[in-house]
Amino acid sequence: MTLGFSVDDLLPRARGGGVLKMGLAKMDEDEWLQPDPDLAAREAGFAAYPQGIQISPEGEAPGAELAAMLDLSGGLPEAARTHHEDMCLLTLREGDDQYRLVGAAVAWPSDWTPADKMGLPLRALHAPIQGYEEQLASGVDHFMAKLKAGAIYGRCNWFIAATGERRWVAQPPAQAFAHVTPDNAGETLFVRSERQTLRRLPETGAILFTIGIYVSPLGELSRDNVERLAGAMRTLLDGEGDRRGAGAYADALVAYSEKSS
Repeated sequence: MTLGFSVDDLLPRARGGGVLKMGLAKMDEDEWLQPDPDLAAREAGFAAYPQGIQISPEGEAPGAELAAMLDLSGGLPEAARTHHEDMCLLTLREGDDQYRLVGAAVAWPSDWTPADKMGLPLRALHAPIQGYEEQLASGVDHFMAKLKAGAIYGRCNWFIAATGERRWVAQPPAQAFAHVTPDNAGETLFVRSERQTLRRLPETGAILFTIGIYVSPLGELSRDNVERLAGAMRTLLDGEGDRRGAGAYADALVAYSEKSS
């Protein structure tokens, strides 16, 4: 499966509301990472957010294995600095039934703080996601347990933000979207998509989770994708729209879509 490397490419593959789904599809090696990373942007991202690098002792060996796999010296930070994707490592401790976050090299987080998540098991990591425990947790745990080395799986998602910055910290929705109207939504609403992949490292058995961040103004997306997002506004889970702040921008987005069609 080819996910692509832009918001316009990713949105048709992303969930558009309704029941939560993993939405994973198998990928080839040459589809795994963006082939032309902007290394200056990566360096600037980590310089502006050095706390995005968090590595526990359990993450050292998997980080070194990852770097070697990518023909690099060093560990997880070097791998993430030389690729477009933010990278996280998860391992399974003896006696545990859930993988835990043991390493993160994240320049452009989507409203989360790596230091706050280190050491947490998967269900706690995903606790803020509406419906995760009821609809996804068991399936994710099973997938992680069965994932074989060499296989690569990918998925994508989307968020609506009031900024085009790659490192995104959500503000109170009423404040963040106060300036958005149907007339200016194309320039004031930004669509943020994460291109995520999962693969197991063969030597340490750790799981590598990569997150490629892509951001576009709503008005630069294809008409089909604008309509897709407008439709999703009507089908978000109960409570999910509140978490996304949709009440502060949904009417403007839908009205913009109708005007643009």
